[in-house]
Amino acid sequence: MNYPAPSPELDLGSIFPFELDQFQKEAIASLNAGRSVVVCAPTGSGKTLVGEYAIYRALARGKRVFYTTPLKALSNQKLRDFREKFGFDRVGLLTGDASINRDAPILVMTTEIFRNMLYGTPIGQIGISLVDVEAVILDECHYMNDRQRGTVWEESIIYCPREVQLAALSATVANSDQLTDWLNRVHGPTDLIYSDFRPVPLEFHFCNPKGLFPLLNDSKTKINPRLLQKKKGRGGERDRGRNGRPEAPGIIFTLSQLEQRDMLPAIYFIFSRRGCDKAVAEVGDLWLVNNEESQILRQQIDDFLARNPEAGRSGQIAPLYRGIAAHHAGILPAWKALVEELFQQGLIKVVFATETLAAGINMPARTTVISTLSKRTDTGHRLLNASEFLQMAGRAGRRGMDKQGHVVTVQTPFEGAKEAAYLGTSKPDPLVSQFTPSYGMVLNLLQTHSLEQTRELIERSFGQYMATLHLRPEYDEIAELQTQLAQLHEQIAAVDENELVIYEKLRQRLKVERQILKTLQEQAQSDRQEELVMMLGFAVSGTLLSLKGKNITVSSPVTAVLVGKSPGSGQAPYLVCLGYDNRWYVATTGDVVDLYAEQPRIEVPPDVLPPPEMPLKPGQSRRGNEESFAIAARIPNPIESLHLAPEVTEQLSRTTAVQEQLEAHPLHQSGNAATLFKRRARYVELEAELEQLQGQVEQQSQRHWEEFLNLIAILQHFGALDNLVPTQLGQIAAAIRGENELWLGLVFASGELDNLDPHHLAAAAAALVMETPRPDSKVNFDLSNEVAEALAKLRGIRRQMFQLQRRYNVALPIWLEFELIAIVEQWALGMEWIELCENTTLDEGDVVRILRRTLDLLSQIPHVPHLPDSFQRNAYRAMQLIDRFPVNEVVE
Repeated sequence: MNYPAPSPELDLGSIFPFELDQFQKEAIASLNAGRSVVVCAPTGSGKTLVGEYAIYRALARGKRVFYTTPLKALSNQKLRDFREKFGFDRVGLLTGDASINRDAPILVMTTEIFRNMLYGTPIGQIGISLVDVEAVILDECHYMNDRQRGTVWEESIIYCPREVQLAALSATVANSDQLTDWLNRVHGPTDLIYSDFRPVPLEFHFCNPKGLFPLLNDSKTKINPRLLQKKKGRGGERDRGRNGRPEAPGIIFTLSQLEQRDMLPAIYFIFSRRGCDKAVAEVGDLWLVNNEESQILRQQIDDFLARNPEAGRSGQIAPLYRGIAAHHAGILPAWKALVEELFQQGLIKVVFATETLAAGINMPARTTVISTLSKRTDTGHRLLNASEFLQMAGRAGRRGMDKQGHVVTVQTPFEGAKEAAYLGTSKPDPLVSQFTPSYGMVLNLLQTHSLEQTRELIERSFGQYMATLHLRPEYDEIAELQTQLAQLHEQIAAVDENELVIYEKLRQRLKVERQILKTLQEQAQSDRQEELVMMLGFAVSGTLLSLKGKNITVSSPVTAVLVGKSPGSGQAPYLVCLGYDNRWYVATTGDVVDLYAEQPRIEVPPDVLPPPEMPLKPGQSRRGNEESFAIAARIPNPIESLHLAPEVTEQLSRTTAVQEQLEAHPLHQSGNAATLFKRRARYVELEAELEQLQGQVEQQSQRHWEEFLNLIAILQHFGALDNLVPTQLGQIAAAIRGENELWLGLVFASGELDNLDPHHLAAAAAALVMETPRPDSKVNFDLSNEVAEALAKLRGIRRQMFQLQRRYNVALPIWLEFELIAIVEQWALGMEWIELCENTTLDEGDVVRILRRTLDLLSQIPHVPHLPDSFQRNAYRAMQLIDRFPVNEVVE
C-alpha cells in the first residue's frame, strides 16, 4: 500500500515511544488515507493501538470518536483504561441505563447502543448525535459470530454514515477478506490489515500423569512423535485407569509441573462452575505466592471486604490470600472484579475459569491450561472448534512481560494428544453471519424508511452477502441458461413466424391423417381376418393364397397355391401349399394373410406332391422339383390394392396429398425444419429449468426479507403497524430493548402492570426477562397474590402470540416466568444479600444477573412513550429499590 505518511499534526514517536509492528503501521497509513480498516490479528498482538491512534488523531483535530464493545463489562474496562491514558474529562460512557460525561470527545458504548442511535428514532435519542464523529472503533468485531449479538454488529455497519471511518478490530478469522469486501460494498473503501504474527509466541504442551511434554514436533506442524509411541505389554497399561481408559493427571500435579518450570501465573479453563469451585477447594492448601506478594494481597483483600462485607464468598477468601481464585458467571460480579484486578497485578497465580473469561476482559497470563478438549452443548458432547480453542489459547503470553506464552492441554479419559495436536495446528474458523430480523428492527426502520428502502438495507447484510457468495454457482448456472436461451431465441427468430405456423399446422395434420389411416387399416385387416377363416373352410385345391405368419417367417407375403389339406392338431386343418418361389410350405389358417377368390384357380395335377421326407407339420418347408416348378411359374403376384377396403384407399390418397403439401413448403425444402423444431422444444425445456432454479435461489437468497415480512404480518395482526406505519403500540415496542420487543410492548400497553406497587412491579418485570430456569433451581419465598394475578392475565396474549409465531415460523422467546421471581420481590423489599442467597439454590452471580436484567427493563420504562405517568414513576421507584450493592455496577 502506498499511502501518504501519517498526518503532520501527529508525531507517532511521541504517542507510542516504541517501534510499531508492520501491521500497525499499515493500519495507521490506511486511516490517514481516509479509508476504513478491518484489523485481523491474534489476541494480545496490539490491535487496540490502531483504535488508540484514531483517538489521538481525533483529539488533535478537535473531533470525536465512538468506541464500541460487545459487552457492558468491556465498556466499563475501556472507560477505566482510556481515562488513565487520555484524561478523566475526555472520556464518557453510554450504557442502556446510564450515561457519564456524554459530550466527551471519546465516548465508550456497547455496539447495541450505537445501533440504536443510528436508527434515528426515539430508542436512540439519548441526547447524542454523530456530529463531529470522525471514526467509530468496533472492538472485538468477531462477535458477529455471536448468535444473540451478531445482528447488532451487522446493523451498525450497514446504517453507519459513509463519511465516518470504521476501524473493525477482530481476532483472526478464516474469511477476513470476505468481511473486508462486504465493508467495501456497504460502507466504503476499506483495507484488510491482516497479521498472524504473535509478539509473544505460543508454545503448546501436553500434560499426562507422567509429566509435561511438548505437544508438537520441531516444525510445529504435527503431533510430537514421542506422544504417539505406544509401548506394548504391561508398561503401556500403567497410565490407564480402572475402566481401561487413560487417566487424567490431577490438578495439583499439573500445577506443580507449571510451578517447577516457572510457567505461572496461569488461567486454568474448566467448563463448569462446579468444576472451578471444586478445583479451588482441591488446591486450596497450596501457597503459590511469596511473602511480599502475600502481604500486598492481604491488604487489598481486607480493604475490599471492609468496604463490601457481603461480598466475601465462603470457601474463596482463604485460597485468594494464597494466590488462588475462581472466575465464572456464578460468582458475585464485585468479587470477580477484585479477582481480575489482583490477577492483572500478578498477585494471583492461578485462576480456575469457565470459557466466558476467554471471550472478553483483558486478563492475559503466562500460561493457559485447557483441561478438556470437548464441551457439553444442547446437542450433546462435541470437540471444541478451532475458534473456541484459539480464543482460550490466545490468553497466554503477556506482551512486555513474557518471552513466550504457554498453552497446556491435558490428557482426559476421552481425549488425548491426537485431539490436542489437531486443535493446536488448526486454522481459525470463518465468521458466520447471525443476522436475524427482530420486531424492534422492523418497527424502528419503518419509522424512518419506506418498505423498499428497508428491503435495500436488509439486503446489505453480511448474511445476504455470504448467501450470495454461497449461491454463486447457481447464479453462474442462471447466467449460462439465459445465454443459451438468448442464442436459441435468435436462431428461432430468424424464421418467419407465419410460415412456421403454417408448417406446424401441416405437420400436425399429417400426423392426424396417418393416425386415421393406421386405424382404418387395422380395422380392415381385422374384418378381412374373420372373412378369411370362413373362406378357407371352403377353399379347394388350386386356390391362390398369400402366406406370412408365425410359421411362415418371410419378410414379405408369399403368393402360393393351395395343394391340399392335412388334419391339424385342432379343428382347423393344416394347409399344404406351393409358393411362387417353387417351395413347399405347411401353414395354418393363421398364416394366411389373404385369399384371392376372384383369381382363376390353378390346376394342380394329382401326382404333384410335396417331397415324401417333408413332415406335414406347420412351418415345414422344402424346395420343389421340376414338375412343381412348372406350376409355380403359373402363379401370378397379385396387386395388393385389389383387396384394399374403399375407406382405406380414400384415406391413403388424403394422407398422400397432405404429405405432398408439406414437402412442397419452403421450410421443408430448406432442410432445417427438424433442427428448428428441436430448438423450439429445447427453448421450452430451458425456460422451465431457469424458472425452477430462479425460484430456488430466490427462496434461499430472500430468507432474511421473508423473515422481515413475517414479522410485519404479526405486528399488523396485533395492531402495532397500520399501513406499515407504527401505531401507538408499535411506538411503545420500538422504544424497548429486549429479545421480543412486541411481547414487552403488548404487556406494557395492556395496563395489567399499571397499578402494581414498585416492589411488585420489580417482580413482574423479572418474569418478562427471566429465561426458563434449570429444573433443580428453587427459592424459598412465596410470590405475592398481586403479582401472580397480574401475570396470569397476560397468559391469553402470550398464547395468541405463540400461535402466530408458530404459524409464521418465528422463534423469538416469549418469557413469562413465575418460578423464581419471588426472590426479586424480597430484594426490592430490602432483604439483606446474605439472607437472600441462603434461601435459593441459585449461585450469587445468577441472582445478580436476574436482578440486573430486571433493572435494565425497569430503567427503560420511563423513556417509553404513551405509558401512564404513574406506571413510569413506579418503575423508577422499583429501580431505586433494586439498585444497591452488589447489584449496582460501580463506575467511578
